[in-house]
Amino acid sequence: MTAQASAFDKKNRLENQWPAPLSAKELDRTFPGILDSTVMLSAGANIIMQLALPAVGYGVAESRVKSGSVLHRPFKRTRTTFTYLAVAMMGTNEEKLAYRKAVNGAHRQVYSTDSSPVEYNAFDPELQMWVAACLYWGFVDTYQKVNRPLSHAEQEAFYRLSHPLGTTLQVRQDMWPKDLDGFEAYWQNGLKHLSIDERVREFLMIIADLKFLSPVSQFLFGRFNRFITTGFLPQELRDQMQLEWNDDKQRKFERFVRMAGRISRLFPRPIRQAAYLLPLWDFRRRLKKGKPLI
Repeated sequence: MTAQASAFDKKNRLENQWPAPLSAKELDRTFPGILDSTVMLSAGANIIMQLALPAVGYGVAESRVKSGSVLHRPFKRTRTTFTYLAVAMMGTNEEKLAYRKAVNGAHRQVYSTDSSPVEYNAFDPELQMWVAACLYWGFVDTYQKVNRPLSHAEQEAFYRLSHPLGTTLQVRQDMWPKDLDGFEAYWQNGLKHLSIDERVREFLMIIADLKFLSPVSQFLFGRFNRFITTGFLPQELRDQMQLEWNDDKQRKFERFVRMAGRISRLFPRPIRQAAYLLPLWDFRRRLKKGKPLI
């Protein structure tokens, strides 16, 4: 363990004040479609939003953990991310603690060096708070674009269940804004601190254009992924990423995501939620057998 990681560990001993988790079935009954796999449509945009905070961007771009890199192990990276989302939202306290320990093992290797343009540490709760805020915002924003607007009461109810997206790791409970108004203030302030330089932009364009996949996959899906990723981004981040957008593309984007939502709703719930249920099943199998969790 590095001295930096140890310092963050000691500073951020967490009380486990997690809400009683809802099952996948209960979440779908309360917020129909909230865990549908259509959230994968916005995955690229969410990554860009997270990494647009410079310390997060360089932490990922310079990460020594190649086994968890989307560029080197894209499918493992996707599995790890959706496992975290599933455990944070639906896991028991014991499961959250187990996955925290596993993720911490990888995070101990992610910290800046003297040559890094910005200082970062994967154990920094402020950086984790921004990542968790992006994950929560992505759930709600994608749901409303693909399905329907959520009422204020529905948003409040989902928000109360969402703080484990951060507190499963090093985000303290008192750091998570108490209500939607507090979150909105945090979010708007966070957007002001986003900055994408050329190095991070090049890294993110590899993700937007699927250049980490095979040439055939790039050819078949690269242009579409850039289009859908751009559609889910706020305009200020489109500008920083130098991604073109106009009213015609916006109309095409809205038509596509609404169609995706209609098609998704035709499938049974377990199929709609496969992006979460399969990683959660695999996590529990690994945990029971004592296998590595990430």
